[in-house]
Amino acid sequence: MNARVLRQIDVAEAPGQPLTGVEESQERTLYGVMAEFADHEQVLEGAKRAYAEGYRQMDAYSPFPVEGLAEALGEKWTAVPLFTLLGGMAGGLGGFFMEWYSMGVLYPFNIGGRPHNSWPMFIPITFEMTVLIASLSAVISMLVLNRLPQPHHPVFNAPEFRRATIDRFFLSIEAGDPKFDREETWRFLDSLKPLNVMEVEDE
Repeated sequence: MNARVLRQIDVAEAPGQPLTGVEESQERTLYGVMAEFADHEQVLEGAKRAYAEGYRQMDAYSPFPVEGLAEALGEKWTAVPLFTLLGGMAGGLGGFFMEWYSMGVLYPFNIGGRPHNSWPMFIPITFEMTVLIASLSAVISMLVLNRLPQPHHPVFNAPEFRRATIDRFFLSIEAGDPKFDREETWRFLDSLKPLNVMEVEDE
């Protein structure tokens, strides 16, 4: 996938000019509209206003974690803790079963009169397997739910986006959002008083 900025217009310029044939063909693969901010409070407030306006398919980019930004984007819940819990339970039960089956079924030796299912000595391995599988489940589910690794994303080719890891904050609204309208979404982001607003193409 290759992405590039369709065009960048200074915030003082209002969109609304008729599209040429080239622009019409490019709009078919429009990824969305993105606004650039200089302060983390601006992008947080912008995300809250965008959610209140009814936008749902949007994302924000920041050089450091911004408290409350995920909630402002509508991310109220994540399945990572659930997958971690299920992985831990599977690991613990699997570790216990492995020890019980090997010592109680496959090799049922009577050593010192101890029972074959001597659960106290199974505790360390059961605990270690619980922690191991829970940790792996947390990492794998986080990567899958975040669609990572993602070597390329449409916003990467926006020239200004290189500062997303330095000192700039971005809010993008995707063209796939049911409420998305090119002109209206542009005007909405422009009303947030960003440094600039840009359109990004998704090829």
